[in-house]
Amino acid sequence: MSEKSDPIAQGHYAAKQIFSRSWLIAWSHRRRFEMALEIARRFDAARVLDYGCGDGTFLALLMRGTSPPRHAVGAEITPDLVTDCRTRLGGIPNLSFVLISELEQPEHRGAYDMVSCMEVLEHVVRIDEVLDQLTALLAPGGRLLISVPVETGLPLLVKQTVRRIAGWRGIGHYPGTTPYTWSELAAGVFAGARPHVRRVQHRAADGSTFHDHKGFNWMVLREKLASRLALEWMGASPVRWLPPQLSSQVWFVGKRVESVESRGKSETTPPSP
Repeated sequence: MSEKSDPIAQGHYAAKQIFSRSWLIAWSHRRRFEMALEIARRFDAARVLDYGCGDGTFLALLMRGTSPPRHAVGAEITPDLVTDCRTRLGGIPNLSFVLISELEQPEHRGAYDMVSCMEVLEHVVRIDEVLDQLTALLAPGGRLLISVPVETGLPLLVKQTVRRIAGWRGIGHYPGTTPYTWSELAAGVFAGARPHVRRVQHRAADGSTFHDHKGFNWMVLREKLASRLALEWMGASPVRWLPPQLSSQVWFVGKRVESVESRGKSETTPPSP
C-alpha cells in the first residue's frame, strides 16, 4: 500500500509526526510508536482502549499486527476527530471510536485489559480527574500504558532548539508554543519532582482549556501514578537504554491492584504479561 493510499498516513497527526519532513521528528515519533506496539503486544490484551487516540495511528498499527486485540476502542474529545477516525479507519475489523464523554457510561467502567494514553497528559489541566478516570476504566489486573514528553533537564534545551529550528522551517506548529524566559528555562533544566514553572492555560475553539508543553514535569506525574497503581515499569524513548533524564519521552506501565502495599513497585524492564 502506497503512502498516499494508506489511511494511517492520511491522519493529521501522522502527517506531521511519523511522516514529518524533519527526519529527527519523524525518527523520534516512529520510535515512540514502535515502543508502544512492543509493550502492548507483550500483554496480549483482549480489550484495549486508547485514551486521546488522536488520528488513530497507534490502534490502526496494533490491529494490523499479529495477534491483535479482540476489540479496540479509540477515544477523543471532539466529534470532528472521532468522525475522521471512523471515516479513515472504519474498514479495520473490531476497531471503533467514541467520544471521551461516552466513557462515563457503565459499560466502559472496568472493561479494559489495557488502557493507553500517549502524549496526552502533558496537555491536561485537571490531570487528577483524568488519572482517576483512566484507573476506573481498567479491569482488575489491567495495565495502564502512559507516555509523556520529557520537558525537564538537558532534553528541554535540545527540544527548544529543535522547535525553534522547525519553526523557522515552517514545520509543525512549534512557533505557537509558549516561550520560556531565561529564569524559567533554568528552572526547567534543574527541576526536581515538584511543579517548577507556572503553566499557561490555553482555550480551544470549543471553550475547553489545555496546556502546551511548557512546564510539564514527568516526575510529578510519576508520583501521582504511584499513588493509584502498582508501577511495574518505567522506560524511555527514542533510545531505550538512556534514562528518562536524557530522553525525549518517558514511559510508565501501571497495574490496577487492590492492595495498597503493592503500589509503587518499579522495574527497569517491561513486565511479562
